[in-house]
Amino acid sequence: MLIGQGFDAHRFAVAGSSRPLWLAGLFWPVPQGADPAHYEGIEGDSDGDVAAHALIDALLSASGLGDIGSLFGVGAAAHGAGMQGCDMLHETVAFMRAHGYEPCSASVAIIGNRPKVSTRRIEAETVLSEAVGCRVSVTATTTDHMGFTGRGEGIAAIASALVRCAGDEG
Repeated sequence: MLIGQGFDAHRFAVAGSSRPLWLAGLFWPVPQGADPAHYEGIEGDSDGDVAAHALIDALLSASGLGDIGSLFGVGAAAHGAGMQGCDMLHETVAFMRAHGYEPCSASVAIIGNRPKVSTRRIEAETVLSEAVGCRVSVTATTTDHMGFTGRGEGIAAIASALVRCAGDEG
């Protein structure tokens, strides 16, 4: 059994940019009563889904197959540009399996003030678990108004994954 960790952080898009918010494999619409100009998505070459990106790094770290940048590239012209986080997870798991590794379990902690993950935690766990092919637990926390996440400038996630070599038992 092999353990890996991953981390990702992105800023929120500029107010008024109409960038959709994707997190933990889910689209998060503007909450009722919220000002759409102050509820933007996450910047990034892909959809900016920090939870999915942290999981990708954790899975690749555990299997010793690099990181998200080595698999998907960096920048607007990269392979991963414009991709959805769950599509990236599917491709990551296929890559791992092709190299003899199988995900066993994973967890991701989302760090930020919004969106309120608790309202859709079970849905996020279901979507991420289906994308990875094993149980993925999701937790969320804030930083008590400290740092860029506390000021609402962005969002972060840290993940861990347990992987086994495909030929190993258990």
